[in-house]
Amino acid sequence: MVDNDKYGYLTGLIRSRFHEDFDIFGNSVEELVSSYIEKMPKSEIDALISDIDSFKADFPDTLDSEFNERYGSQFDPVLWGHTTASFLDEVKRLLSE
Repeated sequence: MVDNDKYGYLTGLIRSRFHEDFDIFGNSVEELVSSYIEKMPKSEIDALISDIDSFKADFPDTLDSEFNERYGSQFDPVLWGHTTASFLDEVKRLLSE
């Protein structure tokens, strides 16, 4: 978790996997998420899911702009064929499997 960040687990995922050197860890959202949670305890996976739910609930009308403000310098879901909402939904689906 990233200190002093309400969405620390989500921020940790984005910063550690969805960056310019992402291909070190995989070449798809599924591979990157899988590599990130590989040795993560279930409690932290659940916390990441909770961060995703909270982020979506906190910014229902400004999801894209808020995501871009926080993570846009590092990651753009559109370049991966997703909207912000569909990216977060896909990550949550992968975490829930």
